[in-house]
Amino acid sequence: MATPQSFFRIMMNEPRFAQPIPNVTVAVGRDANLPCVVEHLGGYKVAWIHIDRQMILTIHRHVISRIPRYSITYDNANTWLLHVNQAHQDDRGYYMCQVNTNPMISQVGYLQVVVPPNILDIESTPSSVAVRENQNINMTCRADGFPTPKIIWRREDGEEIAVEKKKKVLVYDGEVLPLTKVSRNEMGAYLCIATNGVPPSVSKRIILDVEFSPMIWVPNQLVGAPAGTDVTIDCHTEAHPKAIIYWVYNSVMVLPSKKYKTDYAENSYRAHMKLTIRNLQYGDFGNYRCISKNSLGETEGSIRVYGKCRILKN
Repeated sequence: MATPQSFFRIMMNEPRFAQPIPNVTVAVGRDANLPCVVEHLGGYKVAWIHIDRQMILTIHRHVISRIPRYSITYDNANTWLLHVNQAHQDDRGYYMCQVNTNPMISQVGYLQVVVPPNILDIESTPSSVAVRENQNINMTCRADGFPTPKIIWRREDGEEIAVEKKKKVLVYDGEVLPLTKVSRNEMGAYLCIATNGVPPSVSKRIILDVEFSPMIWVPNQLVGAPAGTDVTIDCHTEAHPKAIIYWVYNSVMVLPSKKYKTDYAENSYRAHMKLTIRNLQYGDFGNYRCISKNSLGETEGSIRVYGKCRILKN
């Protein structure tokens, strides 16, 4: 019959876990290790089980699972290390380390497999989209990853985004960016950025084109200059898609020549047209028209050029 002292000694030599299994986080595609530290193992066996899959992975030094990414090492001391190579999302879950004592003892750790964000182009707005001015548009940006990514929107030029027309924000949260009664000022590049705390963050650039028929305004509709001098007239126009712009005098298109110099400065949907008439003569007086034309319409402005008398000094 065993004495209390011998019974206590036997109990002290029974297998026991020296430390808990840590919860491990790994990025998808990377390697992860789960340690199980058992003291006084003796002739007992250690097994690893994937609880979520209800799958025995290893028993002692043998790999039972047919998934080749699992392996086991033993450091000849007391640590049984389960290796998960090139972790997949299916590897996420609870893992049990079990010792076949009677009764069985076990402990559980969790493997978290995180996935960096990825923008789903097929479910998102194309990289370039067009809308008529004063119409509404919803731009969409969807992403997957684990944890679920957060989507924010910014304008590439740093300008504010007009939301519900009465509210302007530098950053908008959400998969869908709603723009109502879009104006030409909202044209440009928008960035949707997906983040979930797992690097790297990703972004998509979406160009918003706002289409409208040409508009023209003329700073000076009546311009006078003495004969023999040079005179410059100008028009400002806005249009999108890009307009064809030109000058007409006496129903004939004005082309660059010794008589005429044309200048066109364009910036986004705006253009500044200048026409310089050299050595102004009587035959140059009259009505000049600046014309802007695109696929949505055509408009023109009119400038009348007349002669001024020179003031002679004694």
